Amino acid sequence: MSTDLFTARPPLSILSDEEQAFRSAVAEFVDGEVRPRVAQMERDAKLDPALIKAFFEMGLMGIQAPEEHGGAGGTVMMVTLAVEEISKADASSAIMVDVQNTLVAHPLLAAASPAQLERWMPRLCSELVGAYALSEASSGSDAFGLQTRAVQKDGGWVLNGRKLWITNGAEAGLFILFATVDPAKGYKGITAFIVEREMPGFAVGKKEDKLGIRASSTTELILEDVFVPDANVLGPVGQGYKIAIETLNEGRIGIGAQMIGIAQGALDAAVAYVKERQQFGKSLAEFQGIQFQLAQAATELEAARLLVYNAARLRDAGQDIAQAGAMAKLLSSQVAERTTSLAVELFGGYGYTKDYPVEKFYRDAKIGTIYEGTSNMQLATIAKGMLR
Repeated sequence: MSTDLFTARPPLSILSDEEQAFRSAVAEFVDGEVRPRVAQMERDAKLDPALIKAFFEMGLMGIQAPEEHGGAGGTVMMVTLAVEEISKADASSAIMVDVQNTLVAHPLLAAASPAQLERWMPRLCSELVGAYALSEASSGSDAFGLQTRAVQKDGGWVLNGRKLWITNGAEAGLFILFATVDPAKGYKGITAFIVEREMPGFAVGKKEDKLGIRASSTTELILEDVFVPDANVLGPVGQGYKIAIETLNEGRIGIGAQMIGIAQGALDAAVAYVKERQQFGKSLAEFQGIQFQLAQAATELEAARLLVYNAARLRDAGQDIAQAGAMAKLLSSQVAERTTSLAVELFGGYGYTKDYPVEKFYRDAKIGTIYEGTSNMQLATIAKGMLR
């Protein structure tokens, strides 16, 4: 279904033959493996373990990882296409793939030692779910106001603290976790650690009961005297803030891809519905007022998509993407909210029920303006880039 709906539209951006083939393969996978599970996963508020296994088997959990480490040796653009396609069916499923590729694999590929890559990357590509642990109760938008402490001890570090809003927390076996080694140094005291789930003193706490992306786990992490060996320090001590910033910059492209996928899924459903729904002796699609609303939504969505694709292309070219990523996330999240809201309205009363897909798209879209940097934080980043 998703492939047919996409190819029915004239292309407004160009993909390479390899990218076209990859997107088509993901779309086929989504129709076969994701869509049939969406309703049940939404009811259970949990991803189907069989689907997670299928993500690994499809190679979607290691798209950017080098082939020598078991990955596909792909690009950020390919991650973007995968997340977009999956999000057309289910944003919860897409965010697992997104986090694995942009928030876990990326910092490892950027900062890990050869020994660390050899130890963890093949498993992350084949069977090990990862998570990114930065946020805390008192450090959301103030991302570097961390209270989690790391104190040096012979051969390693002892970590104490709590993390909140950790995506994939329930499923992850490995966490890219940030802690402060010297509060007096501010952000320059932050260090990244590779924390393994089975380490004594580490526990996954409360799972949040959320408005949207309900099948995606969002949890608390609890660290009580967790000993992390020196071999698990990611990058130089005191340089964790650089790893965090660069990772979030790329992560915003993934969120942008999620948002345009959600918006496209809602718009596809709305277009199909107005063609069939009859009022006053003709289909809703024949009313010019509705045609104009759909045309406006499609135009805004394409503008957001091009921003997201451009940010991905820039990242693959090794360019600074702080501003481009912020713009892509800002606009795509706004467009997703508007488009899904319109879809609910076009469905009328049916759109407000769980019998039709648009109410889920509507709920799932809201998180885009919040996580990995609120809309105000994106505006601040954009303004900083303009006025520096």
